[in-house]
Amino acid sequence: MTTDYLPEYAEHLIRGRRATRAFRPDPVPEDTLRAVFSLASAAPSNSNTQPWHVEVVSGAARDRLGEALVAAHTRKDLSLDFPYSEDLYQGTYQRRRQHAGERLYSAVGIGRDDHAARDAYNAQSLRFYGAPHVALLFTAPNAEVRIAADVGIYAQTLMLAMTAYGIASCPQGLLSFYAETIRAELGIQDRKVLLGISFGYADNSAPANTVRVSRAELGETTRFHS
Repeated sequence: MTTDYLPEYAEHLIRGRRATRAFRPDPVPEDTLRAVFSLASAAPSNSNTQPWHVEVVSGAARDRLGEALVAAHTRKDLSLDFPYSEDLYQGTYQRRRQHAGERLYSAVGIGRDDHAARDAYNAQSLRFYGAPHVALLFTAPNAEVRIAADVGIYAQTLMLAMTAYGIASCPQGLLSFYAETIRAELGIQDRKVLLGISFGYADNSAPANTVRVSRAELGETTRFHS
């Protein structure tokens, strides 16, 4: 590929990636899995520390993990390694969040005040939206925000690598709300869970995958100084 085509390809790759919330059951071939995760390992990090640890869960292990997460959700057995509160997003950020939620729930036929249906949909997300694979992203037990930022950079690199290989994905912060459950199921002692990424091949017939959300205008988020 010559440099003349790189901008067009970058537009296709970056704008073509979106959160997928319904998947076909077909697994991604193992050689493709290894190619994608090898490519993602080229992600930048502070002083090349590469502070991510990735657990890719498929097959029967994926089924067991999903059941354990749903059970923890039913018990309201939350365990977070990184703090979260409902007032984390305010003003413009909260409005964008609400807009995205409204688009999704409308697409899947859930009313604004139907809290029971919303909770059931969230529970279903703990089964990875039907994806045949999930990647759990961990970091060191002493990790704080700066290290978490490096893992976030890796996560985006991973999802773009998946997109390049025709694999759909959905980053799921909700999975990290059950960190102790995840560690117990995967036999991990001390690493912190930052997020999970469900992935596989998209079910393009599913209403959830028709959702498109707007992006802020460049001037709302970016200033140029000279």
